[in-house]
Amino acid sequence: MIVGVLKISLILPENHSLKGKRGVLRRIQARVSHQFNISVTECGDQDLWQSAVLGFCVVGSSRQVVEATLQKVVDFVEDLGLAQVGESEIESFYC
Repeated sequence: MIVGVLKISLILPENHSLKGKRGVLRRIQARVSHQFNISVTECGDQDLWQSAVLGFCVVGSSRQVVEATLQKVVDFVEDLGLAQVGESEIESFYC
């Protein structure tokens, strides 16, 4: 079994409060969860209102499929246009 983990740094330059940030992140999380049926959570920069780090996790039987799915998530988040995507990092490991 392969576990894939994706970490995406987001920049929210138009945002001016933590409440606004939470709204943007909720929309991103809901759309990604619905589209790809994967786990997602905010895992960094919780106290900053113009940046965020989201973590995504997917489990599968093929490393290529897991990593391709996570790359599609990066592209999907960029295409949403709700936040600017900064750095992204994909890791996968056997368990």
